[in-house]
Amino acid sequence: MSAPLPLTDANGTSNPPTKPTTTFEPSSTAPPADNLLTEPWSVQSVLTTLPAPPPPSPPTPIPFFHLLTRLKTTKREGWRRMGLLNGESISDHMYRMSIITMLAPPSLTSKLNIPHCTKMALVHDMAEALVGDITPVDPVSKGEKSRREAETMEYLSRELLGKWGGGVQGEGIRSIWEEYEEGKTLESVFVHDVDKLELLLQMVEYERMRKEEGYDFGEFAHVARKIQLEEVKVWAREVLREREEFWKGVDKVPNMANVLNEL
Repeated sequence: MSAPLPLTDANGTSNPPTKPTTTFEPSSTAPPADNLLTEPWSVQSVLTTLPAPPPPSPPTPIPFFHLLTRLKTTKREGWRRMGLLNGESISDHMYRMSIITMLAPPSLTSKLNIPHCTKMALVHDMAEALVGDITPVDPVSKGEKSRREAETMEYLSRELLGKWGGGVQGEGIRSIWEEYEEGKTLESVFVHDVDKLELLLQMVEYERMRKEEGYDFGEFAHVARKIQLEEVKVWAREVLREREEFWKGVDKVPNMANVLNEL
C-alpha cells in the first residue's frame, strides 16, 4: 500500500502532511503476511509458533474459542501500514459489518436472509486468525492467499470443530465462508458490499481522528466503485459526502475526492 498522498489547499498548493507520532503496541499475535514467505506456508507452520497450540481433534469447542482471540488482537494490516498501530482489529471490522447487515434497507430485507448475512459477516475473515491480514500490496498471489485461507477453514471446521456436534456446526461455518468467497448469491453480494462500506466508514473516522496531522486516507476510497447494490451505494454516497464536508472545513482537497461523483 502506498503512503498517503500530499494534500492540496483550495488554491492547489501542495501541503504535505506532518509525520505523526505513532503509539507503538505489542506486535499482533498473527504473523505479518510478509513474514509468512520465509518457508512454504501451512497451518501447522503457524500453529508451531503459538504459545499454546490447540490439541488435535478436541472433543469441545474451547480450543477453537481460544484461537478466535487472534482475530481480536490482530490489527487490520492496511491501517497498520499507514502508521495506525493502534487501529482496528479484524474482529472490530467484522463486528460492525454484522450490525450493518441487521439494518439492511427494507427494499433488501424482503429479498435477503438477514440472519444468514449476519453470520457471513462474522465469519468472512475468520481464516485470518492463522493466515494474517494479507493485503494486495503483499508479495502473496491471490491464488496463494485463497489456498491458505481454504486450508485454514478446513482445519478450523474439521480438525478443531469436527468432533463437536458431529461436526455439523463447523461444516456450516465453512459453508458460509465458501459462499462469501464465491460471491454468487445475493446474500454474499450484499456482505461484500457491506465489507466495502465498513472500510469507507473507518476511513472517514480515522481522517477525523487525525485531523491535526492532516492525514488523508483517500487511497481506500476507490472501493466505493466496486459496490454493486444500489441500496449500499446510497449509504456510501452519504459517507463520502460527510468526507467531502470534513475536508471543506479544513480547506483542503483530499485524495480521491472524485469518487463521490462516480457513484
